Amino acid sequence: MFTGLVEGIGEVVALTRANGHGAAIEIASPLAVKLAPGDSVSVNGACLTAVEVEDGSFRADVVDETLRRTTLGELAAGSHVNLELPLRADGRLGGHIVLGHVDGVGTVVARNESGEIDVEVDAELGRYVVEKGSIALDGVSLTVAALDGDRLTVALIPATLEATTLGDAAPGRRLNVEVDILAKHVERLVAR
Repeated sequence: MFTGLVEGIGEVVALTRANGHGAAIEIASPLAVKLAPGDSVSVNGACLTAVEVEDGSFRADVVDETLRRTTLGELAAGSHVNLELPLRADGRLGGHIVLGHVDGVGTVVARNESGEIDVEVDAELGRYVVEKGSIALDGVSLTVAALDGDRLTVALIPATLEATTLGDAAPGRRLNVEVDILAKHVERLVAR
């Protein structure tokens, strides 16, 4: 489990397709020294498992389902990614509950000078989004400032713009979206 509070930005060293069965991704980051093989790490909001760790970088395998559901397959050497280590049992939950199970992809449709960005999501995901509720975009815990159908607005403070890859989120950019898990559980329970 994660909080959506990004701990660092990593740089993709390589993304190598594995003969039609997923891919391997190597990421350079100072956070690699805190990882051991088998540890979970959030990469742009997707929970991956470090399988190799060495000299300031780690490698993780990415299954086909993750490549289909996220933007990870669009990354290339030199791409920057948001990284977060899992929440420790004795840690503070400063963002919101983020599982690292990306629900889908949204697209930035507008950005203004004050740091707000508008993101369009599929109706399938939009039904779980509420104004003033939580959402994770590329692994960043954010509050939905406004909602208009399947278009949501989030306000990014200067610290978030500096500490995450959302600082360069221009219109057209695709972002991994994880909606609030509580909304999905409530829907499932009510439906029964």
